[in-house]
Amino acid sequence: MMTKLILRTLLPVLAAVGLAAAPAQAQAPAAQLPDFAELAERAGPAVVNIRTTARLSAMQGRGGAPQIPGLDENDPFYEFFRRFFPQPQPGQPQRPGPRGERQVPRGLGSGFIISADGYVMTNHHVVDGSEQITVTLADKREFSAKLIGSDQRTDVALLKIEGAALPVVRIGDSNRLRVGEWVIAIGSPFGLESTVTAGIVSAKARETGEFLPFIQTDVAVNPGNSGGPLINMRGEVVGINSQIFTTSGAFAGISFAIPIDEAMRVQEQLRSSGRVIRGRIGVTIGAVSREVAEAIGLAKPQGALVTNVDPDGPAAKAGVEAGDVVLRFDGRMIESQSDLPRIVGGTKPGTKATMNVWRKGAARDLQVTVVEMAQEQQTARRGEPPPRSAAPANALGLTVSDLPPERLKEMKIKGAVQVDAVEGPAASAGLRAGDLILSVNNVDVVNAKQFNDQAAKLDRKRNVAVLVRRGDSTQFVIVRPADR
Repeated sequence: MMTKLILRTLLPVLAAVGLAAAPAQAQAPAAQLPDFAELAERAGPAVVNIRTTARLSAMQGRGGAPQIPGLDENDPFYEFFRRFFPQPQPGQPQRPGPRGERQVPRGLGSGFIISADGYVMTNHHVVDGSEQITVTLADKREFSAKLIGSDQRTDVALLKIEGAALPVVRIGDSNRLRVGEWVIAIGSPFGLESTVTAGIVSAKARETGEFLPFIQTDVAVNPGNSGGPLINMRGEVVGINSQIFTTSGAFAGISFAIPIDEAMRVQEQLRSSGRVIRGRIGVTIGAVSREVAEAIGLAKPQGALVTNVDPDGPAAKAGVEAGDVVLRFDGRMIESQSDLPRIVGGTKPGTKATMNVWRKGAARDLQVTVVEMAQEQQTARRGEPPPRSAAPANALGLTVSDLPPERLKEMKIKGAVQVDAVEGPAASAGLRAGDLILSVNNVDVVNAKQFNDQAAKLDRKRNVAVLVRRGDSTQFVIVRPADR
């Protein structure tokens, strides 16, 4: 009787606990993959397919057949791509051009509409060299596009189609992207229009280009996706799909996108003037390695190492010297060498900027006036004269000789010695005959005697930072003493 009473008393309690627990379990968040359907429906109408044509004479392949851009005719993907490049049949009209040429399909790509009146962004390499550009919307409407401007350095192009009330994408902020964040790509891989693929941001600021810190993702991107948008979970375009890492020509798990903030700055200039105006200061730069940073007294590897200075450029007039490390430009930190051309390139010509450089163990400010970068720049190189009589080899394994004053004046350097023979530690470090030695451990070289005297006093247990000029390039070489 007592047992029945206890059970009768407990059962309502247990039932109440169970009833109370059930809703709590139902409210617990369940881990699941994101749903990309709404994003695709919202952004898809503004993503376009781009087809280009060119003259056959510039594209003719084996047997007169059009070549597939970027693929050899023996590539296993060649036949697959041929299906998207129509071949003329016997007796079929071939649309002759003004000189007996005919228009043939050149390439496929993607793009996206950024304004309701028809401005379209894509990649430079999608439209480069094309004679005719056709833009197809997701609703199958076709437009003939005009190329407003194209920039090879950033791989950004701006097109214009004649339309009104066209669907547009939302532009986001690529600086807000986080590694691990979900993103999608919409485009026309292999000519398959309106294809959606998804993945995550694998890395940011990936240095694969001169002026761009790329967004790296694992989103499937293939030939034909170029120029299409990379979209975040808020439905905003944060990048332009541009490159893939591949050994076969197809997707291998790594793709790169141009950050949309960089691309929008480029398109603004293309829209206003049809070209991109960039600044320059007239230096050639290299990376600062850990060994170089340690040897010249920098706390960490940072900045851009000046390896050559254009004698007629703004940097030379400002007092910049080969061997300087640029730490800041116009108040902006230079973390790596690729930061400097990007920041200088984005500076309006005529701007007076402050450069903070590291020289001989101390930082100093220099004032430089940025000038406009020419469209094409060539660097003249001079050969080195044959070696002359030299002093005996020093402790670094270098046999050096003095340079005549007229040659120092010609090269606009205060002092240096020429390497006539190399052995031991210097040879292991990569120095060779004909190199010019400008400084050792931040001490300027005056002549061969002073250089040999300094070499004899070096601490053989420490790295030696030798500033070397070879041709028109100057860089630090770290020499490791043989008895270290």
